[in-house]
Amino acid sequence: MGEYDMSIITAAAVSYLIILHLPIHCNAIVRGENNFIPQGDVDLLEFPLNLEYLEAEFFLYGSLGYGLDKVAPNLTMGGPPPIGAKRAKLDPFIRDIILQFGYQEVGHVRAIKNTVKGFPRPLLDLSSASFAKVMDKAFGHQLRPPFDPYANALNFLLASYLIPYVGLTGYVGANPRLESAVAKKLVAGLLGVESGQDAVIRALLYQRAAEKVEPYGVTVAVFTHRISDLRNKLGRAGIKDEGIVVPKNEGAEGKITGNVLAGDKDSLAYPRTPQEILRIVYGGGNEHAPGGFYPKGADGHIAKSMAYSK
Repeated sequence: MGEYDMSIITAAAVSYLIILHLPIHCNAIVRGENNFIPQGDVDLLEFPLNLEYLEAEFFLYGSLGYGLDKVAPNLTMGGPPPIGAKRAKLDPFIRDIILQFGYQEVGHVRAIKNTVKGFPRPLLDLSSASFAKVMDKAFGHQLRPPFDPYANALNFLLASYLIPYVGLTGYVGANPRLESAVAKKLVAGLLGVESGQDAVIRALLYQRAAEKVEPYGVTVAVFTHRISDLRNKLGRAGIKDEGIVVPKNEGAEGKITGNVLAGDKDSLAYPRTPQEILRIVYGGGNEHAPGGFYPKGADGHIAKSMAYSK
């Protein structure tokens, strides 16, 4: 074998060794045959895992009285159990719907982790006090007695109004930034079901829009408006949230006050960035300051980079 042939073999061997030792975060990730996922897509797919964990735990605990540690312990990766989550006082019909949501969220967590590595379940504060703080902030004063999401079916639906929609807008925002077909397919599937959950919750609340939430003497429609207004303020990115009843000029085509599905002037779903989402779920309008439902912060490269940036 000549010197030229030996040089080719040596160069090939060196190139192979270099590829093997390149840092993982600087390179695309492969999940299965021909499924090439750029690192930017990996980050965007891992970020919503924070919200999927929250939704899974809230819906499972609300309907069953227990969560992922019993239903799918392998998915938690040893992350701490949620704070304050418990079974809600739901009627059979609402309990059945919430249980379906819970199991759907188990599938979402699994689907993301089957595509990217993911991370352990972050610490979640799903206590009554955590939800009460959100409602107090939405109304600008302390509600008496404190709002309890687990007290009855209507309260649980109002608390549920807080959750899937935020994830939905995150998927809408992530979609145009994705490069790989694998990531786009996963996000499309997740977005479809998250949108369905949000539509069901909004429809159930819309049916009771004029009903007063006791003992506060405030209608369901006003509750949703206050929650949506708070999320707009915390997100600091304009109007991307609407209650179930709006002024006529803000309804679809400016012709109707009913707003069972939120959308822009063309009835398209609003997008949100990870920064906006963290400002909302941390409860303080600051993506750099953990709190709210995530006492120790969200996980994944995007959330951690926010926590350490100045």
